[in-house]
Amino acid sequence: MDVAKISSKGQITIPIEIRRKLGLKEGDKVVFVEQNNNVILLNSNKLAFEEFQKDMAGVAEKAGIKSEQDVVDMVKEVRRQIWEDRYEGDA
Repeated sequence: MDVAKISSKGQITIPIEIRRKLGLKEGDKVVFVEQNNNVILLNSNKLAFEEFQKDMAGVAEKAGIKSEQDVVDMVKEVRRQIWEDRYEGDA
């Protein structure tokens, strides 16, 4: 258990062990979440990424993406389409 003291301005220093566990570095933002009469401190970037993953669940399967190569192929196709739309239409 780590303890932090609150300053007169309401600030605390997050102990290094906790920062490491949360993957926090200078300039990062944190989120305070109330849950069952407790407050949980979370890395806001990790929380946002986890929410994004939940929102996107099943999208890859619906698009027929089954491997990393499928993603690479899709990116190549999109780039090819953009190139054609921008430059080959002017020729």
